[in-house]
Amino acid sequence: MNRSHSPSAIVEQVDEAAPSSPTSNKPSKQLNPALILLSIVFMALAFTYFVDSGQFERKDIAVIPGSYQTLEKDSGLSQLFSVEPRTANAEAARPVSLTEAFMAIPQGIEKRAGLIFMVLFIGGMFGVLNKAGAIDAGLERVLGLTKGNIYVLVPCLMLVFSAGSTFMGLAKEFILIVPLMVAMANRLGLPNIIGLAIVAISVKVGYLGSITNPVALAVAQPLVGVPMFSGLDMRVASYFTFLVVGIAFVLLSIRRHGFDSTAQFDFKQSRLHPRHAANLMLLALGVAFLVYASNRWHWKYPELSAYYLALSMVFAVVAGIGASEAAGAFVDGMKKVLMAGVLIGLATAVEIILSTGQVLDTIVNHLSELVGEHGPLVSAFGMFFAQLGLDVLIPSTSGQAAVTMPIFGPLGQLSGVTPQTTVYAFLLGNGLTNLITPTSSGLLVLLATAQVGWGQWARFIWPLLLAFTAIALALLSIAVLIGY
Repeated sequence: MNRSHSPSAIVEQVDEAAPSSPTSNKPSKQLNPALILLSIVFMALAFTYFVDSGQFERKDIAVIPGSYQTLEKDSGLSQLFSVEPRTANAEAARPVSLTEAFMAIPQGIEKRAGLIFMVLFIGGMFGVLNKAGAIDAGLERVLGLTKGNIYVLVPCLMLVFSAGSTFMGLAKEFILIVPLMVAMANRLGLPNIIGLAIVAISVKVGYLGSITNPVALAVAQPLVGVPMFSGLDMRVASYFTFLVVGIAFVLLSIRRHGFDSTAQFDFKQSRLHPRHAANLMLLALGVAFLVYASNRWHWKYPELSAYYLALSMVFAVVAGIGASEAAGAFVDGMKKVLMAGVLIGLATAVEIILSTGQVLDTIVNHLSELVGEHGPLVSAFGMFFAQLGLDVLIPSTSGQAAVTMPIFGPLGQLSGVTPQTTVYAFLLGNGLTNLITPTSSGLLVLLATAQVGWGQWARFIWPLLLAFTAIALALLSIAVLIGY
């Protein structure tokens, strides 16, 4: 087996060998995710005309319950073509014009520039590693040692990845892992989406459980007056329940895609070339140090981007790749994830339009009516479904907690829902929608890195989303009944 083959070359060989296979990639039949997001941008624009504008008063980032006020607004269609600059602190609200809607797209790219460049640099770094042949050689070694038994590899990998999310709130750190999992799937004759699922489902399971996830719990629990990280029992039960179902789903998907178990013993187990071994060791140490630095020094996107760039240079030196060749490989790697920048900008444009038209707080206020005083079980379900819907508009976990917890906490107590169950409903609703919402920059980055379209992912993940929803409702019912 030639170790100089890149994972992308392997994908092309698989597609050429089986053009009629249902697992072959057929980009021509997939709806471009940019078009999906662009349609959501215009839906957000329409919201600013047909939904009342209003706002809550806020203390720091948390809304003040009962402070919602409707704002006066001229929703005439003449506003659609307005070019008049929007004045800050205007007494009357105004819907978003076409000009502002289009401007929101480059503004979204500018707002998320740090994230976009980080993703591009990650793509470049793996371009260098692929050029060095380290990933291909490492995968051959791992698959050889395990005899290619993916039924052993998948559960172990998903347990490790989900543990990082549920205990430490890791998410963006796993972008590094996606190309490795995609390459592993390709090596076993499986499509990119299987490699993506191993990572994406693990991360989402971790957030659904959120045993000690600081990203979610550090905001949500204090806002409803419960100690941070309290109420472990139900979250531990959730984590293991969702993890078992998630692993089973991935393994069943592997069988459905026609994984040939007789081919799993064809991998060599020869020793790694010293340059390959050194680069793979550096990659493992680099990921470990990244997790430490992100938590210890709170690295943001600029620091992370610089880190990936520095790692790329080290990988090139260790592999003995010339400067020009390494630069070319870095640029080629960036090209593969370039679409991610556009998608992130479009997703952020939705948030900008809703904020500019001042309709987001109105939507939150109306959804709070689902909770009302309907008894604890109905109110808890109302919170869950409200969080499901809001996650499309507020894909940030901490941002959604800051908006909803101060409102749903008091409403839940009036209906007999404990504060801990209110947080639990938030975790379940937020985690579920993040599996599929097209406005989540985190999901879009994973899709772009794996080169999987949103439509393809939505069709793949839909059965699991339905199963997870049924499990979530059952667990939420138990939480209400036991007074969690």
